[in-house]
Amino acid sequence: MNKPKIIFLPHANIQYSQLKPEKREWVIRNCYDKLFDIIDGGDYKIGFEASGITIDEMARLAPDVLKKLKKLIAEGKIEPVCSPYIHFMLSNIPKEVCVHSLKHSIKVWEKHTGKRPEVGWNPECGWAGYIPDVYKEAGLKALIMDADSLMLSFDEIRTATGLEFDVQGHSNKNHLFKIEEYIKDKPEFLKFITNASVAPNGLKMIFRSDCMANLLLWYLMGATEGMRDEPINMQEIKTMLANWKERIEATGSFIMPYAEDAEYIGSSAYFYVKQFNQARFFEPEPKSVDRFKEILDTAKNAGYEFALPSEVLDKTIENEYVDNIENGVAWHGGTAKAWANTEYSRIMDPVCLSILNGIKAVAQKLDEDMDSLSIELDNAMRALASAWVSDSRWPPAPTSPGRFNVEESIKDLYKANDYIALAMEKGGISKKRGIYSPQLMETQIKAIDDLLMSKKYFGEE
Repeated sequence: MNKPKIIFLPHANIQYSQLKPEKREWVIRNCYDKLFDIIDGGDYKIGFEASGITIDEMARLAPDVLKKLKKLIAEGKIEPVCSPYIHFMLSNIPKEVCVHSLKHSIKVWEKHTGKRPEVGWNPECGWAGYIPDVYKEAGLKALIMDADSLMLSFDEIRTATGLEFDVQGHSNKNHLFKIEEYIKDKPEFLKFITNASVAPNGLKMIFRSDCMANLLLWYLMGATEGMRDEPINMQEIKTMLANWKERIEATGSFIMPYAEDAEYIGSSAYFYVKQFNQARFFEPEPKSVDRFKEILDTAKNAGYEFALPSEVLDKTIENEYVDNIENGVAWHGGTAKAWANTEYSRIMDPVCLSILNGIKAVAQKLDEDMDSLSIELDNAMRALASAWVSDSRWPPAPTSPGRFNVEESIKDLYKANDYIALAMEKGGISKKRGIYSPQLMETQIKAIDDLLMSKKYFGEE
């Protein structure tokens, strides 16, 4: 009898809100490097997801760590999983920006590791109906999905759990166990977590759930913070793995219990901001490295077989319910639209959209295709995508992004505008300001620059 498979997928985002650029190398060495050492030192296999800019920053700041990742990929111990080059909310921005950034990210992964990713990750699992088409158009075979968003698309589960979505709500993360309580004896729902699905457009899908991931996260942090009397203990992890092993035997072949931030392995990352609105960011958590290894060993001792994401894609089930997932939701029982409704988004997003319209108008005038832009307009698209980064827009009050996060987006807007101006000059249409006016747009960027920099940011004295 085949052993049930288990997939671990830590994912890395070097553009975290409140992660200052000067501390990025510390995160690479204190989190990603420690993770790679665990995998290198034992009989383990995992997926590792990272945005393209995270891989580029690893190459720039810690090439020795990147070399270790490349080695583990070549040995088949780590599978690369790709998200867009910039960590943004795909469901909040135009499709063409998503496709452009994702294709660029795939090239960056291949350049630095020698391996072209086949599986994709959607930042924050923010959902819109066109997401599967974005990943398929970019050339990926499969996408990691959020099971909780799928489950809450069924009216009976939403009624039974009492969970609701609200664009002003942060998440239902600590209440998603209610989903597991409801579906634990219902194979018609469990099968979507224990099998790979095929979406209506042919893209394959693997579903992760906070029903498992949140328990492991709290174990990694060793935290209680008023949520319970004692921290999560290993016996609870063993019980969870045993329960899901029985469910796999009845309904499928695998589970993906940890598709969470790689930064929680070695640091507190964003845990205390997200959970308790405390101005504590990326504090050292050395015990979490040992705890992650304990989780891996416990899974192995429980009779699970480590698997790479692509190793569970051969056998799939049809999933016609993908189109029922609510437009605008995200993982943790939260919403992608919450990112679009912060004051930072409401100020920056209209300017981003105006610049995108400018890129498209200039490209049309110069007879350029959006899939094969000149270097100037291609650079404008990259800068624009960077300006749309989610972490200059999150979190909402009473917390906020870091001032530097917002500054980076504003600089990217200036940069995108300058590239459009250069494209117009090289194309001999710089005087045709009816198409696009870089001069006027610069004043619009300056206006929001002054407004955003006049604000006080979370954690500032």
